[in-house]
Amino acid sequence: MAERTMTETTASLEAFLAAAPAAALVEVTEAKGSTPREAGAWMLVSPTAIFGTIGGGRLEFLAIERARALIASNLASGALDIPLGPEIGQCCGGRVGLAIVLADAPTRRALAARLLAEEAGRPQVCLFGAGHVGHALAAALALLPVRTSVIETRAEALEGLPATVEARLSAVPEDAVRAAPAGAAFVVLTHDHALDFLIVGEALARGDAAYVGMIGSKTKRATFARWWREQGGDPDRLARLVTPIGGLAARDKRPAVIAAMTAAEVMAALAR
Repeated sequence: MAERTMTETTASLEAFLAAAPAAALVEVTEAKGSTPREAGAWMLVSPTAIFGTIGGGRLEFLAIERARALIASNLASGALDIPLGPEIGQCCGGRVGLAIVLADAPTRRALAARLLAEEAGRPQVCLFGAGHVGHALAAALALLPVRTSVIETRAEALEGLPATVEARLSAVPEDAVRAAPAGAAFVVLTHDHALDFLIVGEALARGDAAYVGMIGSKTKRATFARWWREQGGDPDRLARLVTPIGGLAARDKRPAVIAAMTAAEVMAALAR
């Protein structure tokens, strides 16, 4: 039977556990040298599906095999200590220790609380505008460990966003900039250049944003720079503006391509 990997959210965890009366928790207890995942990474394994990942490859295959053996034998726990060398066909060069336990009721509750805490601690990404690129970027970010909000002035534009992305209708979208937590990322791609400028100005004025990006071109950047100076904006903060988003290297301007490259920019900025 084909494996089924689910996005790591509390809702998808609940759905997975509801469909898996028998499951095992696999957790990385030790990671030495070069390894696919860090200590603390975990996944759940049922007889027919998996939730999360400990890094893939032969390491994960062996862990899934051992977890399913525990489930079939109804054994409470097991462990693996795996050198990542040629003998398992995974030449990372490190060593991984794994703990494997049957996911009983207390373990399931603890996992739900743990994932909820992880979600609450994820960085905030605010997208302004739900046009073609906005939707594509929301879909890309929905797969990543961030909390994403899409802020729009048009109700119909918010339809069809991923379920894990917050859709926010606002007549004053710049208010969302002021309300965002420190270290948030702001991506501005509305249907109105004047509105773009207003929102970007608010984001740059904060001084604590991890990323401020605006869809556009070299010409739009020059126009914004002139407007920023006329508004008395700090020229040093202007240097933090990323526009066009996604960089200049790609000639393909399709929304999905711009979204992929912008998502990479955002994640790199959040990791600094």
